[in-house]
Amino acid sequence: MTEDLFGHAAKSDNRLSPLPDRMRPERLEDIAGQRHLLGEGRFLERAIKGDRVPSLIFWGPPGVGKTTLAQVLATHTGARFVSYSAVGGSIKDVRDIIHKAKTDRAHYRKRTILFIDEIHRFNKAQQDALLPSVEQGVVTLVGATTENPSFSVVAALLSRCKVLELKPLSPEDIRRVVERAIKDPQRGLGNTDVSVEDDALTFLAENARGDARYALTALEMSVHHAMETTHRRVDIACVEEAAQAKALLYDKTGEEHYNVISAFIKSMRGSDPDAALYWMFRMLEAGDDPLFVLRRMIIFASEDIGNADPRALQLALAADQAFQRLGMPEGAYPLAQLCTYLASAPKSNAQVNAIYGPKSDIKKYGPLPVPKRLRNAPTPMMKEMGYGDGYRYPPSEGGYAPGETYLPEKLLGTAYYEPRASGFEQKIAEHLSNLRNRKPS
Repeated sequence: MTEDLFGHAAKSDNRLSPLPDRMRPERLEDIAGQRHLLGEGRFLERAIKGDRVPSLIFWGPPGVGKTTLAQVLATHTGARFVSYSAVGGSIKDVRDIIHKAKTDRAHYRKRTILFIDEIHRFNKAQQDALLPSVEQGVVTLVGATTENPSFSVVAALLSRCKVLELKPLSPEDIRRVVERAIKDPQRGLGNTDVSVEDDALTFLAENARGDARYALTALEMSVHHAMETTHRRVDIACVEEAAQAKALLYDKTGEEHYNVISAFIKSMRGSDPDAALYWMFRMLEAGDDPLFVLRRMIIFASEDIGNADPRALQLALAADQAFQRLGMPEGAYPLAQLCTYLASAPKSNAQVNAIYGPKSDIKKYGPLPVPKRLRNAPTPMMKEMGYGDGYRYPPSEGGYAPGETYLPEKLLGTAYYEPRASGFEQKIAEHLSNLRNRKPS
């Protein structure tokens, strides 16, 4: 039996619930997709049927069956099943659950499976509070998260759980889910006199992006709309209108954020302006801060382009200034201009070594002394000590003093900045080579 936090049995009458909730599978064989976990002889199928479910973390995008799988556990296990949402949860709630689980274990030899939905919303203290009970087997934890557990679940708790990745459902899986809902007269829409056209079903399955909850919600909206019309039929136009509310699969604070920004940077680095535009607008359309995107492009202008095209940094700063004056939506123009320029510009990472090379040597050798000839001698005592002796003044030698060195003695011959043969940097490389090949007069 499934219970809430306080041990009350879940209500079985869900006629007023949304269609996705009403249509949740109650049997293992009715779950759509996830054959890599639930196929014959697969890990989760064996664990559920054998009533040997370990602590688990279900990780996957919305609408792929994380909560459904947890509820199916309730019907296939002899343990007490407690469902709890981490939204608004507290350490006291967790301790209350654990206290009852200890009592059931001690007095009734009854195991407790604790399902925590959106476990990534628990802070570190709340997750740490679960550790002893999971370690001792007081509760079997089943957590569900849309975020990468490596980022959202503390390492100690993660090491005590098996992470199972749930994948987006295929269009075929989505179609089966939708067809089942259309035909089911008790929980679904089978008692309505609305017909659903086959091409509308196909459109819905192919545009649900692997999210069964979204598909069922769009179907329910479409059917309710059709019931108010004379033809009482769901066609592609009806489904398309219901599907307009679909949000992008993108979390500004989770793994997908880092995946998309990585694809954006790599597309610019790979000189693909089309891909760079796509990933940039993926971020912007999902509500990411345009100033964050601009900061990344300013960094890119120096880190990945640098002196190969010195105008890149100038344009990046100009685009930043223009955006802050314009705002959105007009600010998209300088953003797009900068994005395409950076992606198309010649690339050089010579300045990366120009940063990390000296930092590494400073860490390795410490503060090496400045050669005396490079030191100023503002006092007679310093002149007597040889400060400035032997210094050659480049402007008096045509702008360059051949053979002169400026690094500490221990680092003579070290090259930190090595211009690439790319764009304007090739001219810099040629210029430096000409200077270094000059013979002292």
